[in-house]
Amino acid sequence: MVLKYKFADRCLGTGFFSGHGAHGSMPQASVDPVVMAASVDLRLQTIVSREVAATDAAVITVGVLQAGTKENVIPDDAVIKLNVRTFDAGVREHVLAAIKRIVNAEAQASGAPRDPEITPLDRYPLNVNDESASNRIAEAFRSYFSVNRVRHTGPAPASEDFGCFGTAWRVPSVYWFVGGTDPKTYAEAKAAGRLNELPVNHSPQFAPVLHPTIETGVEALVVDALAWLGKA
Repeated sequence: MVLKYKFADRCLGTGFFSGHGAHGSMPQASVDPVVMAASVDLRLQTIVSREVAATDAAVITVGVLQAGTKENVIPDDAVIKLNVRTFDAGVREHVLAAIKRIVNAEAQASGAPRDPEITPLDRYPLNVNDESASNRIAEAFRSYFSVNRVRHTGPAPASEDFGCFGTAWRVPSVYWFVGGTDPKTYAEAKAAGRLNELPVNHSPQFAPVLHPTIETGVEALVVDALAWLGKA
């Protein structure tokens, strides 16, 4: 088991850029939203590299850039969808404000006929494991599974909607992972320096081994419950 100390908060949003379409042979008659969206994508990367301190952390990823349906036609509009992850409320607000500033400025610089539309999609709060509860659960896990199978980790840029429960109810919460990669596969990849090639969540090749992953997960839930409701 891996007890995650902190998961980043996550904000997802979409930007809709209005341009003016034209034939590919007459770009001078257009306001090209593809160039607009591509420029925004590149410029957004400078927020982390130039506006966020090296001692802080932030991630901005554009996962969708959609525009046009024909190779010789400049489309009327373009869409980008992105996600933002931070570990600090102040950094988050600065990053979101910088995104809005860049999107609007690029549209103005391109001579867009209309202001871009910026729409939030969803938002997950920062997920921080309660220290006292984490230590209590880790102790129960170590007593049952053994010391070398349980560890704490530092902050992770992944996000998790589990954090909504502790935040909304204002109660201590603890989130943990159960490893699912075949031990032999993991050892071979580590020895070859290729851990980054192992499939992870959201990959179509991600397929945890069923056993002992399922047993370990069930046992972990029972041990956790006993740590709070009775003797572990």
